[in-house]
Amino acid sequence: MKVLVVGGGGREHALAWKLGQSKRVDQVFVAPGNAGTAEEDSAAIENVEIGDTNIPQLLAFAKKNPIDLTVVGPEASLAAGIVDAFTAEGLRIFGPNKQATELEASKVFCKNLLRHADVPTADFRTFRDLESARLFLDEREDTPMVVKADGLAAGKGVIVCSNRAEAIEAVERIILTEEFGAAGQQLVIEDRLVGQEASVLAITDGHTILTMPAAQDHKPAYDGDRGPNTGGMGAYSPTPLVTDELMRSVEEKVLVPTVHQLKRMRKPFKGILYAGLMITKQGLKVLEYNVRFGDPECQPLMMRLQSDLVDVLEAAADGRLDEAPDMIWDPRPAVCVVMASEGYPGDYTRGHAIRGLTEAAAVPDAKVFHAGTKMVDGQVVTNGGRVLGVTALGSSISSAKLQAYTAVKCIRWNGAWCRKDISDKALAP
Repeated sequence: MKVLVVGGGGREHALAWKLGQSKRVDQVFVAPGNAGTAEEDSAAIENVEIGDTNIPQLLAFAKKNPIDLTVVGPEASLAAGIVDAFTAEGLRIFGPNKQATELEASKVFCKNLLRHADVPTADFRTFRDLESARLFLDEREDTPMVVKADGLAAGKGVIVCSNRAEAIEAVERIILTEEFGAAGQQLVIEDRLVGQEASVLAITDGHTILTMPAAQDHKPAYDGDRGPNTGGMGAYSPTPLVTDELMRSVEEKVLVPTVHQLKRMRKPFKGILYAGLMITKQGLKVLEYNVRFGDPECQPLMMRLQSDLVDVLEAAADGRLDEAPDMIWDPRPAVCVVMASEGYPGDYTRGHAIRGLTEAAAVPDAKVFHAGTKMVDGQVVTNGGRVLGVTALGSSISSAKLQAYTAVKCIRWNGAWCRKDISDKALAP
């Protein structure tokens, strides 16, 4: 069969790499892909020069080739309605339709759904204008808060504030200076939760829910969870934070009520339901939902997955996930370290030649997934803020971390940097 992966980041490289390992798959096309998918060892993987939100061209390509299964990576493609367009043409595609994608595309929609589904989350208020948001903050105690732009902002529209002054400044950034553009037409102000974050991803066809091992992302830019929020500076799986008991609680109190509430709202959900969780002293709380494989969580999950990904995604797309075989996971942990461009998550330059990729690939049990890269005159160069996701397996989390950072040390370009503490939370006493 032929598979099309839509997107060009680290998540899509990991998905294409895993899908290409299936005995059922003859060809994997990646649109638009990156230098990593272009140079992937598997001859079955090929880039296609079509943007991930160019739905008419993607649709035409899928019909011409013909594609048996399309797997959508980025949230922007889902929000643009790619699933609706493919489904209308009778093409099999894995991912939620435009209506269901609102769960990620609108923070306001998500928070209201959590409230109606009685899913535990932080107390919140929503606003459309500067004056009412300021008035609300002026009347509140001077406590830590989180201010979120409503729409999609590439993982950067969440501003964690220590006090009222910072919250007012965040509101002004979103509404007054329009830092996040149309994403800031509405905003959410919520209580800041204290605890550790975890990510639980599940595959669902709207009836059956297949939960994957928990992961832990690292959103802040710098070591010790300092600095501005990013799209994610690294992740590892599994995390000891999510015990078997807690995972059952996530399924019962978070995933099942959410799927049922979406069904009641006539927005049935098919695809990846990604719950961003905070484990607090008061219990489990949902920070937000994403509606696709996380990036970088996808990379360690794909490293650990031993069974055929195609079987499960195809069954979910067809609405028969209850018939899919169980997913089999490598018991070894995996750690992914994101290497980024100087200046990220702010302004950065592109086009820097990347050295040492061959040496990194030779590190045992390590894999370099490309995110913001492209080929220029036969040379791999930087083409984004998050450039590489260096991922490794190990007999323990500490050994997986050692292997990942051993591969990181092989790689150089002008301005390359990364966090040095990915997975350390798992090792803390």
